[in-house]
Amino acid sequence: MDNSAVDHHMNGSNEYLVFTLGKEEYGIDILKVQEIRGYDTVTSIANSPEFIKGVINLRGTIVPIVDLRIKFHLGNVTYNQFTVVIILNIANRVVGIVVDGVSDVITLASEQIRPAPEFGSTLNTEYIQGLGTVEERMIILTDIEKLMTSGEMMLVESVAV
Repeated sequence: MDNSAVDHHMNGSNEYLVFTLGKEEYGIDILKVQEIRGYDTVTSIANSPEFIKGVINLRGTIVPIVDLRIKFHLGNVTYNQFTVVIILNIANRVVGIVVDGVSDVITLASEQIRPAPEFGSTLNTEYIQGLGTVEERMIILTDIEKLMTSGEMMLVESVAV
């Protein structure tokens, strides 16, 4: 009997979707990603924080769109045909995040993941699960669920329709 699939899972290897924000690469658990789409016009919501761009209607679901580039103060935020929205399914909610680009999907074994040091990332370390190393690349592995459900995101109450 072939146990390789079971072993693979037991060794704690995980697939991450890698996206870029500024000069840094971030990885999020692929299982939380519902789809990837281009940036579309959003309906803005009055009195929402600047980083919440608004909502879109995604096949009947109202989805709040968070621009992580604004959230992390990454300078000039432009929207063009290359702007990417990652639709996430988090804590039974659907949320979109705007990022600079999506590079690839990587599989990391647990030995490729280092604990996050205290360092000058734009991201608060409580949302960082660790640093993934792939050859010369350093991927900041992000607990996207924790980030998106955190109080500072103000998503859970403000967008409940």
